[in-house]
Amino acid sequence: MKKARIYKPAKTAMQSGKRKTKKWLLKFETLNSGTNPLMGWITSKDMMTEVKLEFSTKEKAITFARKNNIEYSVIEPQRRKIIKKSYADNFLKRN
Repeated sequence: MKKARIYKPAKTAMQSGKRKTKKWLLKFETLNSGTNPLMGWITSKDMMTEVKLEFSTKEKAITFARKNNIEYSVIEPQRRKIIKKSYADNFLKRN
C-alpha cells in the first residue's frame, strides 16, 4: 500500500515571501532509496517519490487519499511566533 504525507510547506529561508505556503501538498514516501554506485547520488526505484500533488485545502487532500486507498499522515503547520520590535528599542538604555 502507498504511504503519503499531507502537509503545508514552510516558507523558504532565502526570501521573506510566503507565496508557496498557501497550498497543501500530498507527497509519497520513498520506499527503496539507495546510493547510485556510479555517481554516488541517492536514488530510488519507486517513481512515486517524484509525485507531489497540490490541494487548496487539507480536507480535499484527505478525501483524495481515501478515495485512492493511500495510507496518509497529516502534518499540521506550526504557527509563527511574531516578536514585535521597535526601532526606538535600539536607543533605549537597559539596566
